[in-house]
Amino acid sequence: QVQLVESGGGSVQAGDSLRLSCAASGRTFSGYAVGWFRQAPGKEREFIARISWSGSSTYYADSVKGRFTISRDNAKNTVYLQMNSLKPAETAVYYCAASSGYYGDRPTMYAYWGQGTQVTVSS
Repeated sequence: QVQLVESGGGSVQAGDSLRLSCAASGRTFSGYAVGWFRQAPGKEREFIARISWSGSSTYYADSVKGRFTISRDNAKNTVYLQMNSLKPAETAVYYCAASSGYYGDRPTMYAYWGQGTQVTVSS
């Protein structure tokens, strides 16, 4: 089992950048694929990006492609989400999630979740 803790959220202006971190503890993190999701009040949890266990494969939602970058440092048991050109509509709680098996865009494909970190983007 792996435990995940997100950090790096905060309040920013539209157009600003933030880097979120997802720190893992427990079992060897390099054996897990990781996804980032976000959830705004009253909305469903939305896929943002995912990265393979090695970091060699990444995939992004169309809404963030070209602005967000997912990366990982397995030596530090950490996955990052660099977010540039943030928009007010992207205000949400951001979650990282890990999977030791199949993974993709659906939240149900990830067994382990962090508690989330709030990102607020004002205009």
